[in-house]
Amino acid sequence: MRALLATSIGVTCATALTLPLAAPAPAAPVHAPVAQAPAASPVEPAGSTQSLPLRPLTGAAPRATGTPTAPTNPAAGQGLLRRDAQRFSLVGVIWDDADAELHGSVQVRTRATGTTHWSGWQSLETHNTDHAADSGSAERESGRVRGSTAPLWVGDSDGVEVRVRSESAGARSAAAALPSGLRVELVDPGEDPEQPRAEGGPSAVTAVAPSPGTTTAAQPGALPEAAGLTMAAAESSAVNADLAPLGATMIQPLSKAESEEQAVVGPAAKPFVGPRPGIVTRKGWGADESLRERAFAYTSTVKAAFVHHSATGNNYTCAQAPSVLRSIYRYHVKSSGWRDFGYNFAVDKCGNIYEGRAGGVSKAVLGAHTLGFNTNSMGIAVLGTYSSKNPPAAAVNAIAKLTAWKLGLFGRNPKGKVTLVSGGSGKYKKGAKAKLHVISGHRDGFATECPGIRLYKKLGTARTSSAKLQGR
Repeated sequence: MRALLATSIGVTCATALTLPLAAPAPAAPVHAPVAQAPAASPVEPAGSTQSLPLRPLTGAAPRATGTPTAPTNPAAGQGLLRRDAQRFSLVGVIWDDADAELHGSVQVRTRATGTTHWSGWQSLETHNTDHAADSGSAERESGRVRGSTAPLWVGDSDGVEVRVRSESAGARSAAAALPSGLRVELVDPGEDPEQPRAEGGPSAVTAVAPSPGTTTAAQPGALPEAAGLTMAAAESSAVNADLAPLGATMIQPLSKAESEEQAVVGPAAKPFVGPRPGIVTRKGWGADESLRERAFAYTSTVKAAFVHHSATGNNYTCAQAPSVLRSIYRYHVKSSGWRDFGYNFAVDKCGNIYEGRAGGVSKAVLGAHTLGFNTNSMGIAVLGTYSSKNPPAAAVNAIAKLTAWKLGLFGRNPKGKVTLVSGGSGKYKKGAKAKLHVISGHRDGFATECPGIRLYKKLGTARTSSAKLQGR
């Protein structure tokens, strides 16, 4: 995700806006009766964030080696000396101004919980502004967004040490000032939630098809107590009501014929909808729906899919993937100030597919993943870092399966090209027309290393497989 060039970011007038939950849609639709929370309010999944300020490091000796360091200019070096902490599994660094770049290095080392074992120093990706809401969008202009590194999954830990150093710092050279308000965020994903599956026939909730720039939410009705959902969780589940029962933890896969039959698309798209893959819902991975903004934001259509790597490291098991997702989600919302999880979908190293930003997996949900090109696109994050490590074949296959279905719903050919208008990025000026692959890497829309060169080289395979699944 390292930005390869620095440019000014233009302001875009996004076509997809977010409205307050209570705002009426432009053409008032008739809402079918939907669910209300049960009398005994269910508890959202636990989790927490410790936010610790970084301080100037002047002449401190790293405890890892005991080797003294040269005196550090306080403006050029900050950190946190080795200390105990409450349990956490993901680390990131944030600062006050979302427009400020951190030109330098950020490294952390952590202690495994209940041991005396400290890891070696690990680097965090500092150029993360390209994974964000578009300039001028309601999300970006909310006043809550902060600058941030990419987060790093470190596993169950109870000790931390941090060092941040300006890239131009040296014994005889002046160093560029680091951003103000540097803090380290220690995220605990909480325990995995219980996974009761809703039983019976179709859900009692019917979601209204959204219009671009509008939001939808569940309307009062009768919610089965067996679903065990808060109102926010019921709303998140209700927008998938045509695909799975209310409170389902998994959207089940369908054959190609079944997918085409269910798809609400134009006649020209019908023959080219790939089989719907199984998708773990937000409830399935334990999203705390009280964290996100209650309204959903939509864009007009889905013309392209941008593939990313999460840059959170590869030291996770597939059983831990839901915990990784809950940690990233909390970091995006609580630490970085975003409205929700940034990506529309996530894929783990075993090829499991997860629902990302709330709003409905079959709908054109506005994400925050590819600066300048969030409108009329979707973002898929493969959990891990693939700059020097090959992505598993299962993950590449999952990209193909997901795009064959989702792009097919909107009549897109995975092997084709599409023209998108830039909202302003580090590669295309605001208003510039960019001709991109329908399945693109993040680096195609922004000057960045994301999704890592090893994953980027596999996108041709994903395009071919995706088109074949569509019957092309």
